[in-house]
Amino acid sequence: MTFFRNNDKLPFEPLMDEDTDFIPLLSSEDEDSMHAEKVPDVLSILPLRNTVLFPGVVIPITVGRDKSINLIKEAYKGDKTIGVVTQRNDTVEDPEPDDLYTIGTVAKIIKMLRMPDGNTTVIIQGKKRFKIKEFTQTDPYYKAKTQSFEETRPEQDDEEFQAIVSGLKDTALQIIQKSSHIPTEAGFALNNIESQNFMVNFISSNMNASSAEKQSMLEVPNLKERATMVLTHLSKDLQMLELKNQIQNKVKVDIDKQQRDYFLHQQIKTIQEELGEKSHEQDIEELRERALTKKWNTEIAEVFEKQISKLERMNPNSAEFGVQTNYVELLLDLPWGEYTKDNFDLKHAEKILDEDHFGLEKVKERILEHLAVLKLKGDLKAPILCLYGPPGVGKTSLGKSIAKAIGRKYVRMSLGGLKDESEIRGHRKTYIGAMPGRILQNLKKVQSSNPVFILDEIDKVGSDYHGDPSSALLEVLDPEQNSTFYDNFLENDYDLSKVMFIATCNNLSTIQPALRDRMEIIDVSGYTVEEKIEIAKQHLLPKQIEENGLKKAQLKLSDKQLEFIIENYTAESGVRALEKRLSKIARNVAVHVVKENELPKITEEVISKILGPSHEKAKYQGNDVPGVVTGLAWTQVGGDILFIETSLSKGKGSKLTLTGNLGDVMKESATLALEYIKAHNEALNIDADVFENYNIHIHVPEGATPKDGPSAGVSMLTSITSALTKRKVKKNLAMTGEITLRGKVLPVGGIKEKILAAKRAGIKEIILCADNKKDIDDINASYLKGLKFHYVSQMNEVLELALLK
Repeated sequence: MTFFRNNDKLPFEPLMDEDTDFIPLLSSEDEDSMHAEKVPDVLSILPLRNTVLFPGVVIPITVGRDKSINLIKEAYKGDKTIGVVTQRNDTVEDPEPDDLYTIGTVAKIIKMLRMPDGNTTVIIQGKKRFKIKEFTQTDPYYKAKTQSFEETRPEQDDEEFQAIVSGLKDTALQIIQKSSHIPTEAGFALNNIESQNFMVNFISSNMNASSAEKQSMLEVPNLKERATMVLTHLSKDLQMLELKNQIQNKVKVDIDKQQRDYFLHQQIKTIQEELGEKSHEQDIEELRERALTKKWNTEIAEVFEKQISKLERMNPNSAEFGVQTNYVELLLDLPWGEYTKDNFDLKHAEKILDEDHFGLEKVKERILEHLAVLKLKGDLKAPILCLYGPPGVGKTSLGKSIAKAIGRKYVRMSLGGLKDESEIRGHRKTYIGAMPGRILQNLKKVQSSNPVFILDEIDKVGSDYHGDPSSALLEVLDPEQNSTFYDNFLENDYDLSKVMFIATCNNLSTIQPALRDRMEIIDVSGYTVEEKIEIAKQHLLPKQIEENGLKKAQLKLSDKQLEFIIENYTAESGVRALEKRLSKIARNVAVHVVKENELPKITEEVISKILGPSHEKAKYQGNDVPGVVTGLAWTQVGGDILFIETSLSKGKGSKLTLTGNLGDVMKESATLALEYIKAHNEALNIDADVFENYNIHIHVPEGATPKDGPSAGVSMLTSITSALTKRKVKKNLAMTGEITLRGKVLPVGGIKEKILAAKRAGIKEIILCADNKKDIDDINASYLKGLKFHYVSQMNEVLELALLK
């Protein structure tokens, strides 16, 4: 019968297949004859690792060391008898005599097999135990003087020993029965063992124990004691096996979907590894490596560790896995503590700002102030600036120049039409497709925690049922709060205090008051014709020459030609339309260069031909008719002039008609003006009967254009008075100002734009409120050349200046 043993610490696996020779189990007679054999005085010693050979037991061993191969070959040629000793330390590759136990087993080489992989496998059978006295040879293999290790056996009628052996057999059979890894043939082998001594040795050899434990059993001379040791160990194994089976029976359930997904994922992982693709574990390990380089504080480090540990436990096929991965990657992508170094060279900053933008002194001055204070103090919360002005004056491009001047990174975020608060603060992770707000997204993109951050068109932020983004911006733009900005997706505070926020807007009235209060408003008003000519020469024309593939010599425009284009083909405070006109001229020149290989001579006539008919400019229309007054207005694209026309018609009187698409405030100004005139008719030499017999009609031309605001008050007063007294208005005169019932003239806004509009229209004199003198003082004196200002505080002063005698 074939015997069984355990090569993998699982008892009793078949040693050889059915094609090999059968090796019979020991009978009692065989064991007695083996016990009677004498131990040779000198034995060749074969060191074994992880294995202890017991008398009577047959085991296969794979021989790999040179010394062992030489020993086996020599012994196989001779009497095939060797001494087998176990190593004390399994990891020692070339053991010394001190590395070997002194008690071993005499073995007989039954068979030597040459394996296909080149190794030699030897089947040996233990015979009798021996003790090493001393080693006599170390090369080419060990030899030692030996002596017999006598064994004390119990009497044949020792019932206690018989009970121990019987218990051993029963316990071993139970282990075989309860363990699913041991074949049932092992039980047949045990049942066919007759010798009690061999039963103890066979079980000792195949039981689940370490080589050190088995060696200690081998070294026990008393067979009864050794059997007791084996039974104790085997009983523990049986208890552990029963406990294991009990636990397995409790938790055993059918494979559910989650387990099925897990096994499928393991298969996918194996396939990915075969294809050379990254597995889930590799991705997480890369994330951990990236975290080592981050400059975040301990709080964020703890959050990252907690979140990535959570990610490790998640099923990659679950919906939450994607959201969790995005969150961990956001933590790694955000520039925690990453700051660019500011360039404190004020001359360099001033040079850059002057090169990129003409004029805009207030803005440049504020940036230089910030840099100077930052250099002196070393740490300063970034200012929250708001550049306010008409379109096309360079508010947005100014932000890029500021970033370049101070050596910071630049990022722009357009707020026009933004209606959802989560665009600023982000979505909570509970939502599918959740993502951080655009503030953090832009910081992630620019990889800096102190960029110049442009909030473009902040006045065009909307609001609906999704929330109010302008309210969310309150925290972003408050220097006292934005050091702990809270994003719903990040769920942790992020420091925005070093970010230089620069907002741009065209209209302050549409910005939420609380938000406006947090920003430092810098008025970026329109350009004069002289400024536009300089901007065109220094920036716009060179840009268009480059973009259209021309050379500098192929397109040259004089100051007079540029002025002609500005005066006749643009009507704006900025330079956007001017750039479009220059682009059209550059394209036309490019066509001539390619088509005719010659340069056209640029004249005003050629410009008119290229650009087409010029637009009708708002020009002063004269003072031929009483009741017509020139007023000054502010629009989103800059200043403009408007005409107030008043006419009288016979009727029942007390009727005031207003036309021209006027707003409520403007209508109230007309009513105020009329009531003031009625109250002061004697001082103005107006007959009271006029009000009873004539109806008054006020019209403001361009009826399709909505008009509103209080600044036309003095114009309406002058227009009505002129019509009632038949006194004409002074030539080349314009005016702006709010009026009251008490006869006061109040200041208005948009003065610079209005002055530029008046100058474009050919106005020579302007009437303003005395409180607006400070606005005039802020304007460059060269822009005011040719204009005369009259400052008033009372409405009667306006009439004295405006009406001819």
